Amino acid sequence: MLNRRTFLKTIGALSAVGIGTVTYGVVIEAGFLLNTSAYAFTPPRWTPGLKLRAVVIADPHVVEPFFPLSRWQNVVEVAQALEPDVIFMLGDYISGIKFGTSAVPVTDIARVAAGLKAPLGVYSINGNHDWWSDSEAQRLKQGPPIIQRAFEDAGIPVLANRAVRLVKDGYPFWVTGTDSIISYILPPDNFQGTADLPATLAQVTDDAPIIHLAHEPDLFAEMPDRVSLTLSGHTHGGQIRIFGSAPLTPSLYSRSHSYGYIIENGKHLLVSGGLGTSTIPIRLGVPPEINLLELG
Repeated sequence: MLNRRTFLKTIGALSAVGIGTVTYGVVIEAGFLLNTSAYAFTPPRWTPGLKLRAVVIADPHVVEPFFPLSRWQNVVEVAQALEPDVIFMLGDYISGIKFGTSAVPVTDIARVAAGLKAPLGVYSINGNHDWWSDSEAQRLKQGPPIIQRAFEDAGIPVLANRAVRLVKDGYPFWVTGTDSIISYILPPDNFQGTADLPATLAQVTDDAPIIHLAHEPDLFAEMPDRVSLTLSGHTHGGQIRIFGSAPLTPSLYSRSHSYGYIIENGKHLLVSGGLGTSTIPIRLGVPPEINLLELG
């Protein structure tokens, strides 16, 4: 996780680059750019003939003024225009920025998200900030967090350690999702997760391929070969990349699991660069993105 020393190191590096670059990172790249990053591949253990067009949305961190509700609405409209078969949302809808901002009600975030439609459905998971922002969940060490309840009230299933079986053109596949591995903040500097990968995968009842949604890519290290593809966010692709280095990447595997399509020991992972920011409202060298996957 980002600590004070890393934060100061990053700010120092940005200062060396110049005020103009910082302004670009706060205003232009973080606030206005939106890429569609497309991938086409066949995951392992994939059913021949199964063709799936999926959109992945991660880490909007909706907050005024850095990622306002109007920008979240624009993301929804761009995602809809891609005409996917299914839409996956990977968590962190709430901001982790604590200064100079005003929160957006979770009911408004969920209301806008409810505009997402796809023939096979829209599926979400919680991110760590969705847990951290819920003071009652933190106090009781019990969920679900308020954003999950808001999404479910808006008709969006939240796969918090759950599995669903879908069928496309007669070919079945599974979508499984785990909760955050760092849901609860434990002083002075520890965390407790609510993810239960074994219990989630135990809900799969046949040999159809599995797409797994895991907010933090660190869980990929525990993913069994049975899973065809893991989709993660959390890292923001590093959020700030200076001369190819991403000092802010919040992952134990920052160099190998920070961004993009990764194949490791025969297992497949896609880490979205996501949309918003946390800790500091700057994106530099990692423009916000929606991911479009053509599988099979």
